[in-house]
Amino acid sequence: MVHIFSPSAGRFPRIGTAVHGLTLGTLLALAGCASVPPPDGAMNQAQAQLQAARDAGAADYAPVDLGFAQNKFQLAQAAMASRKYEDAANFAEEARADAELARAKARLGSARAQIQSKVEENSRLRAQLEQPVDDGSQAPAQQPAAPTSIEDMPAPSSSVLSAPLPQSGQDGQGFQSMPDPASDSSQQPGGQP
Repeated sequence: MVHIFSPSAGRFPRIGTAVHGLTLGTLLALAGCASVPPPDGAMNQAQAQLQAARDAGAADYAPVDLGFAQNKFQLAQAAMASRKYEDAANFAEEARADAELARAKARLGSARAQIQSKVEENSRLRAQLEQPVDDGSQAPAQQPAAPTSIEDMPAPSSSVLSAPLPQSGQDGQGFQSMPDPASDSSQQPGGQP
């Protein structure tokens, strides 16, 4: 049997143990580094989400969340530089999530701003329509704008309303039957009463 690191029997027992321990420690350290690869994909995703958040206006609408995302991304970059890949992956994932949140808040803020702008424009147009036109000439009367609610609707004129039909029948309630024109003796031959 051949021993590669066989110390002389009894002469330096501690050196053999130290060599074995150092070899084992080096192998474990190399195995630890090899088990976690650099999180290049996570870093790329985080960077892309940060850019998308900036493009969506997160600096204006969600500056706190964008700041969190940028800080986490810087921590991820520092961990990558010091070869702490597991930490870098965790920070990159947190940066991506914070950037997504900032982007969503920015899109919401932008939509709210657009809605507010439209509401203000509508109010301005309504006020402009309600102002009387004073150009010094006799302009024909303009038709009123379409009513906006039921309370604004005017009542119909009396010419549109008809008098109620007289009730006939035994008890004065229920449906009325129409008189038969053929049996009506008061009609004249031309169909006129």
